[in-house]
Amino acid sequence: MKYQTRKKALVLLADGTIFYGKSIGIEGTATGEICFNTGMTGYQEIFTDPSYFGQLMVTTNAHIGNYGVNDEEVESDGIKISGLICRNFSFTHSRVDSDGNLFDWFKEHNLVAISDVDTRALVSYIRDNGAMNAIISTEVDKIEDLKKQLADIPNMEGLELASKVSTKEPYFVGDENAPIKISALDIGIKKNILRNLVKRGAYIKVYPYNASFEQMSDFNPDGYFISNGPGDPEPLEEAQNTAKEIIKRNLPLFGICLGHQVIALANGISTYKMHNGHRGINHPVKNLLTGKGEITSQNHGFAINREETEAHPDVEITHVHLNDNTVAGIRMKSKNVFSVQYHPEASPGPHDAEYLFDQFIENIKKAKVEA
Repeated sequence: MKYQTRKKALVLLADGTIFYGKSIGIEGTATGEICFNTGMTGYQEIFTDPSYFGQLMVTTNAHIGNYGVNDEEVESDGIKISGLICRNFSFTHSRVDSDGNLFDWFKEHNLVAISDVDTRALVSYIRDNGAMNAIISTEVDKIEDLKKQLADIPNMEGLELASKVSTKEPYFVGDENAPIKISALDIGIKKNILRNLVKRGAYIKVYPYNASFEQMSDFNPDGYFISNGPGDPEPLEEAQNTAKEIIKRNLPLFGICLGHQVIALANGISTYKMHNGHRGINHPVKNLLTGKGEITSQNHGFAINREETEAHPDVEITHVHLNDNTVAGIRMKSKNVFSVQYHPEASPGPHDAEYLFDQFIENIKKAKVEA
């Protein structure tokens, strides 16, 4: 590829700090909360994960785009990040089963991306100062205008985003003759979660973020699932009420990520915004029930209150994050309910936690026998 002169670009943080880089060739401005992911692979899954809606992504891997894109490796109907910040952007790629290059894919989605940024310094700054709103732009000569635009971006704390990524109408996934039926609440669901349930013999009806228990129970499901998703869990009162109704009836319930937080809130356990969150594919978790360690994929900026969880008479902590001792999983002692803060469906991996889907299916089968 011949050398190309690329436009200057910048990252402007809410506190006024600026990092400079270059445009990859798609001009414009993008805003959102800045966060970073430490994964060395799986960038396409990251970019299409609904949980990242409204966020500017900083990738810590030095090379992005080097293996192109594949139409099968998406977690939703399109790119969900607001913009990308990376060190080296690969316009050419090498991969046997790629369907194209990353630049053309970004261009198709009109995603603003900037490269040649000192991402090590930027990530170090976020680690020290916390996740904050930011703006990336090719309009480097309009910094004062960009500051005004940045000031109008709402904070992630208190922000309801599930409605922006959820399905508008219910839909079905899997074989209608499958032995197990599951009603899933879509507050930002990833496709690989559905794939994992389907391959375990489930037929799933996926409902919009504000579906009531009555609506979800019309499917006459054997179990219920509450998905991952973006934003603050506290404004999701309808999802919390649905979870309360499922719990009250002692029906099998499994929650992942945002769904885990919704289940905690339904039990009166509060959530809080983390300093910079957990995002990557190498997060260590300990299963307190088995004593085993797991390497997990994580993507969340909120967590549930550990002290309140420990004090709750009917909730048990089942998993903890070994880096900071935050709650990574819970189960209810008297109900058929459990949830985790991380992603057992992780694609491309790790797959240490896939057993949780097996556990959910076993819980459902046991409940059917006892019914």
